[in-house]
Amino acid sequence: MADATKFNRREILQKGLSLGLIAGGAVILGRPAFLSAKEKPAVIPDLVAVKNGEPDALFKKAIELAGGMNQFVKKGQTVVVKPNIGFPRVPEVGATTNPLLIKTIIESCWAAGARRVYVFDNVVTPTSGNARNCYKLSGIEEAAKSARGIIVPVDDFSYRTVKIPGGKTLKTADVHSLILDCDVFINVPVLKHHSSAHLSIAMKNLMGIVKNRMEYHLTGLDQCIADFCLYRRPDLNVVDAYRVLMSRGPAGPGNPRAADVQMKKTLLISKDIVAVDAAAARIFGKDPEDIGYIKIAHAQKTGNMNLKELKIVTYTM
Repeated sequence: MADATKFNRREILQKGLSLGLIAGGAVILGRPAFLSAKEKPAVIPDLVAVKNGEPDALFKKAIELAGGMNQFVKKGQTVVVKPNIGFPRVPEVGATTNPLLIKTIIESCWAAGARRVYVFDNVVTPTSGNARNCYKLSGIEEAAKSARGIIVPVDDFSYRTVKIPGGKTLKTADVHSLILDCDVFINVPVLKHHSSAHLSIAMKNLMGIVKNRMEYHLTGLDQCIADFCLYRRPDLNVVDAYRVLMSRGPAGPGNPRAADVQMKKTLLISKDIVAVDAAAARIFGKDPEDIGYIKIAHAQKTGNMNLKELKIVTYTM
């Protein structure tokens, strides 16, 4: 690792040298240079970041560097893929998860031997308008069906009440039965601005699996977001930072301005929901310390927001 410091930034970018597993994540995240790993690392990393590709290629490379989808999905298992489909917006707005990414994840689950792959989001909110339009306009319904994913209807209200162990504010939550009964839960948020929480990423995306999420806004949004993770953490988090809504989130405008959306063409994956949110915050240009629910979840030992302590692999396509 010490030898890597002898290369200047231009040499690293031009040669795409195979530097493998990087402790500390010095590459990410808010810095212009990404170090590259050409092959699957010998040790499973805590976090993988891939940059400069299309959504399908980004995921295929990221999951390869994470050890393959077989690390997360086994033969015969039931999988729930949870995108952000919370608003009736087309993909170009950046308010919803990229449909090509969802299609590729579903296909990867089938290839790993999944028995069923569901796609679900609770999109019934006062600001969503026609909830069915969320599935349609986002392109996710069509993409999921083309990959043989099972679309869960937006009016499927199969929820069960659970207790949140150690929750400081959120003591119970009504969680969709699919999440409670599945073998594997894959969380696929889009990175975007949020007017109340500052950023909407992986932890915030879990509000879409609970029925009583308006309680979060009434009793303390950041604490409730962090509290829920004490109950259920996804088996895999895949953060879509391909097209990032930088302002006027979370819904985004019908006709975004150039300043609203930035093409970052980046994807992050990790089992650690706190770490992946911290890395995504860096990509957005924010300090994780300034995002309330990230800081709280780290303090509650849900995960680690200190990227310098993690084993991180990055790859530039």
